[in-house]
Amino acid sequence: MSDFASNFSATVFDEMGDLHLSTAAETPLRSGALELSDEEKMRRISAHFAEIMQILGLDLSDDSLRGTPRRVAKMYVKEIFRGLNPANKPHITTFENKYRYRRMLVERNIPVQSTCEHHFQPIFGVAHVAYIPNGRVIGLSKLNRIVDYYARRPQVQERLTIQIAEELRRLLHTEDVAVYIDACHMCVQARGVEHAGTSTVTAEYSGKFLNEETKREFLMAIHARRPEQ
Repeated sequence: MSDFASNFSATVFDEMGDLHLSTAAETPLRSGALELSDEEKMRRISAHFAEIMQILGLDLSDDSLRGTPRRVAKMYVKEIFRGLNPANKPHITTFENKYRYRRMLVERNIPVQSTCEHHFQPIFGVAHVAYIPNGRVIGLSKLNRIVDYYARRPQVQERLTIQIAEELRRLLHTEDVAVYIDACHMCVQARGVEHAGTSTVTAEYSGKFLNEETKREFLMAIHARRPEQ
């Protein structure tokens, strides 16, 4: 590849990252991504991160820095990117809607802690999810677990929103689902334009939530103040 072609490709991919563009609704995983054990992943990441620190000029013999490569590796595998491992997917059981509840159910202010896949900077905010029961219902805490599972991987907010909605539709056998995420991106606040206080809103509506009246009821519910506020 010529230098011009190489520089052009690099520029295009940089622009895609700066514009926060996503190329697919599925998390892009390479073939064989699940072959390594967690321990082997941490061993390899630790070695590579130690090299990055050395390239930056840091002294890894310093007591404060000596354990950093391993800590970072453990954080990546066991914490902030644990959603990449299907073994960590929450086991979700749905139940018969014995109460015959037919109106929307809304779970507000679910914490979102994710990572921008373009700069590996934190994303944090809240998700609001809702569904209108068909024949099945789901435990409230399971809604939080679904959000957290898909958030704990390198993400683009648009993709995260869609993945949560698709999982709810699959589990509940209904199209009547809404997902709304309001999140801050440190790749905007801590680098680039460095604009603190900005947030990004994404939403996915399907089924009855495409009806303007139903959508308005959902938006009023998620923005309403609680009585003690």
